[in-house]
Amino acid sequence: MMFKHNFKKVLSATAFAVALVVAPAANVSAATNDASSTQQSATATSQDQQASQDQAASQSSAANQSSATAVSASSSTSTSSATSTSMVKKTTKKAKKTTKKSKKKTSKKKAVKKVAKKKRATKKAAAAKKAAAKKAAAVKKAAAKKAAAAKKAAAKKVIAKAAAKKKAAAKKKAAAKKKAAKKSAEKAAKYWIAMRESSGYYTARNGSCYGRYQLLISYLGGDLSKKNQERTADRYVYGRYGSWVNAKRFWLAHNWY
Repeated sequence: MMFKHNFKKVLSATAFAVALVVAPAANVSAATNDASSTQQSATATSQDQQASQDQAASQSSAANQSSATAVSASSSTSTSSATSTSMVKKTTKKAKKTTKKSKKKTSKKKAVKKVAKKKRATKKAAAAKKAAAKKAAAVKKAAAKKAAAAKKAAAKKVIAKAAAKKKAAAKKKAAAKKKAAKKSAEKAAKYWIAMRESSGYYTARNGSCYGRYQLLISYLGGDLSKKNQERTADRYVYGRYGSWVNAKRFWLAHNWY
């Protein structure tokens, strides 16, 4: 900026000098008429030209000095720029190194996180597997327990059924035995009465009574056969006493039935 300003000044001085040298024709004619004035004017002009030249030289020197200063400043700027570039490169290199280190650290951190995550996943899978195994064992145990209970219930049912069957058989046997005993008692009581009434003869007769059990002839309805006597005697006794045993009991009390 200083160099440009000084250069403008030099140009102004030069223009001024040229303006003084190249005067209009009218002024030259006037100068011829007045020789003294012309000589003085020429002298003045020469002095002005010398002063202008001196000023131009001074301004040129100042411009050269300014140019040298600008060149020095430019050199200094170039040096500063080179230093700045070196510093930028150094800073960039350092930043790259820091970035690389940061990336390496981040990568390591990610790897650690990945390992931890994998470890947690493995642990979680192991826990899930253990829980599943425990659940399966519990289900299996419950199923086994249920099966055992069902088997026990079935066995108990079979035993109960066998016991019921045995009881029914025993009851049936007891009933059969009782029936047999009753039948035997009935048979014995009937035989006892027959022996007391007719000594066991089917043809025995005592007045209006006839046969083994000494029944009224009218009871037999004209049929004196052994079969009819047995059938008629049973009908009479069961209808009157309920059983031959009761008939015997009555006979013992009254000597007849």
